[in-house]
Amino acid sequence: MTDAVSIPAVAGSGPGVPKTARGERTRARILKAAEETFGSLGYHRAGIADITRAAGVASGTFYTYFVSKEQTLRELVQEMGRRLRAHLERETADAQDRLESEEMGLRAFLQYLRDNPALYRVLQEAQFVDESIYRSYYESFGERYIRMLAGASDRGEIRPGNDEVRVWALMGISNFLGLRYALWEKEMHFDEIVATVSDLLRNGLASAGAREKR
Repeated sequence: MTDAVSIPAVAGSGPGVPKTARGERTRARILKAAEETFGSLGYHRAGIADITRAAGVASGTFYTYFVSKEQTLRELVQEMGRRLRAHLERETADAQDRLESEEMGLRAFLQYLRDNPALYRVLQEAQFVDESIYRSYYESFGERYIRMLAGASDRGEIRPGNDEVRVWALMGISNFLGLRYALWEKEMHFDEIVATVSDLLRNGLASAGAREKR
């Protein structure tokens, strides 16, 4: 995910980059309040007054850092993507190879989503506010993911193949498993889900007999 878009301050007025640590904390608090507000009320129902109330700041403070509610949504999605990527990187740091990294990453993603359900809610809102925000979130993940698969292929950890198609397929698996088992229904243990996907990645769908006939 690219860095958040920041609009330079002009002549001491209008939104701009925080110049102090206190300003950075205030801006981060507004983004966190936007996450909670968009997640609970939805983008269209939520107003700037709802965001500032949740953040505990005056309405004028909002416009010190942001032009509009839409800019807040765009930067929020970028920030949420950075937080998730950082979490996954930490959780997969000890993986021995790409397939183990996929297993560890899936488990970490499912747990993160269960702990942070606003992520999907905000993303779904973004899809209908400005599709470019939604697409950028996934395309940014995809760009990094492709490089990781290419590196794993170079190291002989996975077979060579069309990494772009494989990445979008893998992201689709995680996306819908997250919806089904981290948000909608929570009766299945993550270990069982990860073991099933691991078997799929390592062995495919074809039976041994079917593979022998090929």
